[in-house]
Amino acid sequence: MSECKRTDVSPFLVMEVLEEAQRLQREGIDVVHMEVGEPDFDTPACIIEAAARAMRNGKTHYTHSLGVRELREAISEDYHKRYRVEVNPDQILVTCGTSPALFMLYSVLLEKGDEVILSNPYYACYPNDVTFSEGKTVFVDVLESEGYQVRAERIREKLSPRTKAIMINSPANPTGIVLSPDRLAAIGGMGPMVVSDEIYHGLVYEGEEHSILEYTDRACVLNGFSKLYAMTGWRLGYVIAPPDVIRPMQKIHQNFFISASDFVQWAGVAALREAGAEVERMKQTYAERRLFLLEGLRKLGFEIPHPPTGAFYVLVNARKYTSDSKAFAFDILRKAHVAVAPGVDFGSNAEGYIRFSYATSVERIAEALKRLEGYLSKC
Repeated sequence: MSECKRTDVSPFLVMEVLEEAQRLQREGIDVVHMEVGEPDFDTPACIIEAAARAMRNGKTHYTHSLGVRELREAISEDYHKRYRVEVNPDQILVTCGTSPALFMLYSVLLEKGDEVILSNPYYACYPNDVTFSEGKTVFVDVLESEGYQVRAERIREKLSPRTKAIMINSPANPTGIVLSPDRLAAIGGMGPMVVSDEIYHGLVYEGEEHSILEYTDRACVLNGFSKLYAMTGWRLGYVIAPPDVIRPMQKIHQNFFISASDFVQWAGVAALREAGAEVERMKQTYAERRLFLLEGLRKLGFEIPHPPTGAFYVLVNARKYTSDSKAFAFDILRKAHVAVAPGVDFGSNAEGYIRFSYATSVERIAEALKRLEGYLSKC
């Protein structure tokens, strides 16, 4: 074992805010939840019905370790329809959510001391995934003043003989920013494997998203059903990877996870092939909430020079109020009863910021803004 012990994994502060909010709720306090990136919608009925039908039809057993063939074919068809890329179903591994997929991927890609380049800010769990696999994180500054668009020249400056992967996330958590095609193309041509987290694809409100697979075959794509299809609790994700990566990942999956749940995978088939109208309805609702929240935050005095165009987050500069976003977030929770995510959870470039999730109703967003107005008036 390396000097970095498995117990050294840093806490996920968003979850700690959520847990404190739940404690307050047990005391009878009403809390507006804007901390967690979880859709507030029920899973579409056609997906639920497909799962129930699959269980009635005996789909309650182990499946192929790569996943049910019909689901892998549906994923392949979806990527061809969206991005005009060819994906062999045998290069898809279906997993119990995207988090295990990333864990297995870095277990395959990394030897001790190998480097993964990450943007800063980043999704809070990314560095832990790297260090848990005995890799080393190398950060590239991504700045609000530049629209949170990662600059290719900054990545090139960080490349070394130990660079095994460049990780990107578009639409991004926590910024909600979508990477432009020219930047994706530049990153895809740099040489190292590109690990692309595409979990928020489909949730874009201006312009359109692109898959890294449009620009390079030397890429591993992470995606799943949690965000777009309101299926967080179903735990269904997948990874698309080259054959020399997917096979060792499959063996890890066989040993430690066996397979994703049989009937849940059939629900995934229904999501891809039947839930389009419901997905569009949810997306339109998110778009309305996004505009409502942006307007409300600006009225409170927050400047948002580069509004998010994807996912369901707004990262807001609160440095005029604090340099300690963790303490600030917990103070807002305890005094205003609004749960927000502290920016420091997402890297040093997000310290002094707070992240709002608009995966909640306009009515609850309005209540949160009202409470925040009272709180900020006393700061």
